[in-house]
Amino acid sequence: MSFLEMLLRCVAVLVVFLVFPLVIGQTEHKVMAHMQGRLGPMYAGGFHGWAQLVADGVKFVQKEDIVPADADRRVFQLAPAVALLPYLVVLLAIPVGPGGFVGQAVDAGIFFVLAVMGIGVLGSLMAGWASANKFSLLGGLRTAAQLMAYELPMLLAAASVAMAAGTLSLPGILEQFEWWWVPWQIVGAFVFFVAGLAELQRPPFDMPVADSEIIFGAYTEYTGIRFAFFLLSEYAGILVVSALTTVLFLGGWHGPLPDQLGWLWTILKTFALALVVIWLRVTFPRLREDQLMRFAWTKLIPLALAQLALTGIVKVAIS
Repeated sequence: MSFLEMLLRCVAVLVVFLVFPLVIGQTEHKVMAHMQGRLGPMYAGGFHGWAQLVADGVKFVQKEDIVPADADRRVFQLAPAVALLPYLVVLLAIPVGPGGFVGQAVDAGIFFVLAVMGIGVLGSLMAGWASANKFSLLGGLRTAAQLMAYELPMLLAAASVAMAAGTLSLPGILEQFEWWWVPWQIVGAFVFFVAGLAELQRPPFDMPVADSEIIFGAYTEYTGIRFAFFLLSEYAGILVVSALTTVLFLGGWHGPLPDQLGWLWTILKTFALALVVIWLRVTFPRLREDQLMRFAWTKLIPLALAQLALTGIVKVAIS
């Protein structure tokens, strides 16, 4: 790979990282406005509320950047970047189309993306610890507990696909993909997607930021553009989880379109899953902390283990 090609790939990934999460955020405004009858997001700026996202950006930039007097200043300021940047790194390894249409192919792609995504949660832990606020600290501890509970089923579900394909490479998995995998791996897809939502702390798994109990969890003391970075990391996480679910369980670029348009098929599947994420926020209430932990350890982990066992049986049978 030449230096120019490498540079172009990095720029393309950066553009996607800066644009697609904002598109998901704007879509969430519109979808929630339709579902809940919210007037503001539908009228801001005129036609279909086109200026809502611009207004939000201006609002965050204008707000004063406040650091609590007793906070660990450096850790407090670094936390938003730690929460956001891992998703940029993960996007480099997600294949969008055939023929090397990926930022950087990684041999152990599944382990790489899951490991890097785990780093992003450290941003919430750093924010909760450094804020010198008991509510923020409690939110950080809840984040740590939630990460420990949902990381395991997510890894087991991804391991099932790797076993089926016989490779840890994301492009390699797509090259081995067959359509009969979809019903065969549907349980693993459910486990992976739900565990991904829990790691993003999206409703109904948003107990670490429960505003009725701990104000806004680890992000209580953040204002202005630093708080906007945490929101952007949430939307970037939705993009990454939806794209990974598409690649691992829904065939990625495979579809009725020609291979030259496979990238379009990947994007359509990814945004369809992002709409499901938004729909879940509007539809389901927040789980209590005990319900959240029980769901992970007594439901998702047994399902993931059952999927892994089924995959092993099928692989032995067809070989």
